[in-house]
Amino acid sequence: MAEAVKEVTKPELTGPQKAAAVVVSLGAEKASLIYQYVEPSDLETLTLEVARLGMLDSQQTEDVLSEFYQNCMTQKAVTEGGLEYARTVLEKAFGVATATSLLEKVTKSLKNREFAFLDKADVKSLYSALQNERPQTMALVLSYVDPSKAAGVIEQLPPERQVRVVESIATMESASPAAIKIIEAEMEKKFSSMLTTSNVKVGGIDYVAGIMNNLDRSSEKAIFDRLGVDNADLADEIRKRMFVFEDIVTMDDRSVQRFVRDCDPRDLVLALKSANGDVSNKLFMNMSARMAESIRDDLEITTNVRMKDVEDAQQRIVSVIRDLEEKNEIVILKGGKDDIIA
Repeated sequence: MAEAVKEVTKPELTGPQKAAAVVVSLGAEKASLIYQYVEPSDLETLTLEVARLGMLDSQQTEDVLSEFYQNCMTQKAVTEGGLEYARTVLEKAFGVATATSLLEKVTKSLKNREFAFLDKADVKSLYSALQNERPQTMALVLSYVDPSKAAGVIEQLPPERQVRVVESIATMESASPAAIKIIEAEMEKKFSSMLTTSNVKVGGIDYVAGIMNNLDRSSEKAIFDRLGVDNADLADEIRKRMFVFEDIVTMDDRSVQRFVRDCDPRDLVLALKSANGDVSNKLFMNMSARMAESIRDDLEITTNVRMKDVEDAQQRIVSVIRDLEEKNEIVILKGGKDDIIA
């Protein structure tokens, strides 16, 4: 009899599975708001877990949402008032035992995060500390800060050092524990300790593209002019990463109308085969009725297209956009740096 009523122990959900359960519980509309704040590197994993999740019973769902709520409360309390304030708030909300457990997790996370102290450093402080360092040292440190802060530091450097720092960040792949310990010794009087126990990915071309998107246009042009002479291939690769096909939705209508005129209609057809709804709507809204009808007709009869052909077509369109921007015929908004007057 006892055996008949024995409960089957369900496997503990992993972190990604719990995240997926929260997303599913919120519903599509609210979940889409959270997706806006998820790092691109995590978005694919989260989406895959949502697709795999299957069915959760009411108790599992309640447990996951309760844990999520507790974590949100903990992060909010720590951010607003520090650990002691958070302890008081959490003990009142969840009791002493739960509060202690939650704070232990947060404290451990704060201790383990590399270069967390850089989050509080402003651009002025970063520049003051780094201005006389070697380009390689500057590149390593700037690889751990927000791209807008890194751009603020780079803008203040002389042109020659700008190029050297940008090139160092772009070509950096990993930093060994020994290298970071050397940086720690050099910077101990200026920043907090720099410790790591394993190789970590820093810098890279994507990161440089983020920095360049936050630079003012004069600094961007100066860097690209010099980099184009010293390392043309790297300059081209960075340019490709700075504006992607999906960024068309951020462009003003006049600019879209302008570049569409210079695009090969066949490229538009191929590019739209995998475009999301926002991009498709933006393009169709800025075509003539005749052109839009022709593109839609061609889309219906264009089948069995290779993804490589679609990506190549999208890249050719991006190249048209970048060329027109170089000629100042269209505007690409960049990281909030540009004020547009109609």
